[in-house]
Amino acid sequence: MGSGNNFRELSFRVRDGLRLYARHYPAPGSTKTPVLCLAGLTRNSRDFHDVASYLSQGPNARAVYTLDYRGRGKSDWDRNWKNYAVPVEALDVIDFLTFAELKEVAILGTSRGGLVTMVMAAIQPSTISMVVLNDIGPVIERDGLMRIASYVGRIPLPRDWEEAATVTRDVNQRSFPGVEDSVWEECARQWYNEKRGRLAPGYDPLLKNALSVLDGPVPELWGQFEALKRVPVLVVRGGNSDLLSDQTIDRMAERHSRLQRFTVPGQGHAPLMKDRATQEAIGMFFENAEGSHHAVAAE
Repeated sequence: MGSGNNFRELSFRVRDGLRLYARHYPAPGSTKTPVLCLAGLTRNSRDFHDVASYLSQGPNARAVYTLDYRGRGKSDWDRNWKNYAVPVEALDVIDFLTFAELKEVAILGTSRGGLVTMVMAAIQPSTISMVVLNDIGPVIERDGLMRIASYVGRIPLPRDWEEAATVTRDVNQRSFPGVEDSVWEECARQWYNEKRGRLAPGYDPLLKNALSVLDGPVPELWGQFEALKRVPVLVVRGGNSDLLSDQTIDRMAERHSRLQRFTVPGQGHAPLMKDRATQEAIGMFFENAEGSHHAVAAE
């Protein structure tokens, strides 16, 4: 996962008292809009280490923050699993912005993180200046949701890191055929925690209860997506994604005049953002969108 000394660890309390974990990848001297990274359903801040390191270094460097939702990564678990809900997580993100004294951010939201972003855009639009949606849109394909529901909170804990890497590879290799074993070893260390030298769950297993919405039809989220029309948006899609279809992106582009798209070949849901091509596409989008957003805001 690269060098671990290029970020600061942060800890803060949200409005109901839970303590959450975040990382800050500084870009000293940069005046560019910082990026806030929001992870998928069971994932955490470690998912973004590679892309955060890329974005916070070099000539176009900008500060990056990555966040562990409640019940994920190094954040506290919630005694009430019903709080593992997008509206609650959006409020937690807003609390983080206050804690970090961030008035305006660009957001890179993977899957669930994109849903949180849409809710934030509706309730506190002034905080968001540009958005990358990583493999998520207003229409969530049922097949992809069913696949996710089949393993959340249900896979036995591996005995060691070698087994964790094998499990991670086996669960994902059909959708990510070109990914090397060394990358799955990195992903295993992102997705599982370690306590006292032993593997531990990377998220509260009760998170599976939050997927009970699968009992009925999956609602479409066009109303939430509408809240993003005021800012530039890049949609990153895994070429093998079973959660976001090209047809949905076509419909998004019809409704959003400043929507761009980028496909990651050979990857499914959700692209890992470890390859340089994807990192460059995200970095270039932020660089170009920053100028256009400020121009529009000045009109």
